[in-house]
Amino acid sequence: MSDPLVLASTSEIRATLLRNANVPFETVPARVDEEAIRDALLAEETAPRDIADALAEAKARKVSMKLPSAMVLGCDQVLEADGKMFSKPSGIDDARDQLKTLRGKTHRLLSAAVVYKDMEPIWRHVGVVRLTMRHFSDEYLDDYLERNWDSIKWSVGAYKLEEEGSRLMARIEGDYFNVLGLPLLELLNYLTIRGDLKS
Repeated sequence: MSDPLVLASTSEIRATLLRNANVPFETVPARVDEEAIRDALLAEETAPRDIADALAEAKARKVSMKLPSAMVLGCDQVLEADGKMFSKPSGIDDARDQLKTLRGKTHRLLSAAVVYKDMEPIWRHVGVVRLTMRHFSDEYLDDYLERNWDSIKWSVGAYKLEEEGSRLMARIEGDYFNVLGLPLLELLNYLTIRGDLKS
């Protein structure tokens, strides 16, 4: 790539997606107070899509301040159901409540990505996926949480589709990469059009 790509994230799944696509990059975690930003935007009744975008931009901007000549990729993902935004569960009881709320309903995952260069945003995209959860039993839910808690406790919605979380779903409409937290195809298209990736 003509300009180095920097992933402003500690997400191993996003790093894996970039590595698997043969995109050269380095990782520089962004230190931002996501909770404070999210709470302020929620207080202003900001739409979930715009919250995801703002959080992704905050991460890209923060790292771009240190590495202005690099192309910095910031990402974030939020879950929205019935007009309410869900965050990562605060504990296993919160995860149980979230999954009971989502059970049998359709929710949306909004995966935002923003690229900064020279302290300015040069590209952004928010991918949307609609997921419908099946009517699983309370017994299965308790067993699922016990088996998977260590893996899912950092995941919005308390599930990972690449793991047992797929068993919670009845239907998925949208790009699988967006479920994993990165609108990968759109990013690859952008980098290819820019000439950073060979086509």
